[in-house]
Amino acid sequence: MRSKLTILTVLVVALAAAAAGAAFAGNGNGQNKGRAHGVRYSFLGTLTAAPSDGKVSIDVEGGNRVALRAMLGQPVTQTFAYGDTTEFLKWSQGVPTVVGPGDLAGGEYVWVHVRAPRGSSLSDIEGTPAVLVGDHGTQLYKPSEPLYLFRGTLTSVDTGSGTVTLDVRGGNRRALRLLIGQSGSQTFTTDGGTIFLLWKGKVPTVISLSQLTLSDRVVVRIRAAKGSTLDQVKTTPAKHVGDREPANAP
Repeated sequence: MRSKLTILTVLVVALAAAAAGAAFAGNGNGQNKGRAHGVRYSFLGTLTAAPSDGKVSIDVEGGNRVALRAMLGQPVTQTFAYGDTTEFLKWSQGVPTVVGPGDLAGGEYVWVHVRAPRGSSLSDIEGTPAVLVGDHGTQLYKPSEPLYLFRGTLTSVDTGSGTVTLDVRGGNRRALRLLIGQSGSQTFTTDGGTIFLLWKGKVPTVISLSQLTLSDRVVVRIRAAKGSTLDQVKTTPAKHVGDREPANAP
């Protein structure tokens, strides 16, 4: 009983935080996709053991809003299904590698992403094979600065100045607030520490700035001080630039 009360308290607090920080959709197609393929339930936790026999068990510590709502009143340890179509990614210093379930180990932090109908019970969610399991190692990195996330169409790449220009169509709340009254066309800075990823379905590949493709849908992630102006954010080198990044990327 104490375990259930503890997880209930923790998750109620996390649910409120998740609701306050919910991101805006990147384009007008997000809701239609959700109705056709279900919504994304994302659970963050530590592996109790290496995944095997189609099961991945974690001690849940957080997740997105719909996942936390499904977890209310439930024990911390939960077991999710995976199948032949589930992708396993292992992240190291911001770079992902496609691995097998046996390459993950107990005690590592993972995100488990499942697509299921809105309002599904936790048992139904757990019985649906995960779309993606992302391993982030034994220490969960907690950034010291907030995330500014911009989504849009890539209109220009300047390898000389190391900049990318987007026709911005969406982003998270913090980024979109900076764009009020501003042009949709915005230029962002990159440097030698920026990681460029090309996504083919659920599998990312590391590429270079020059390999970005114009007219592709691109996500730019920047970490900058709270209260930064748009110009300050744009001149801060991006941490990640994702070409054709799916909505459920970890």
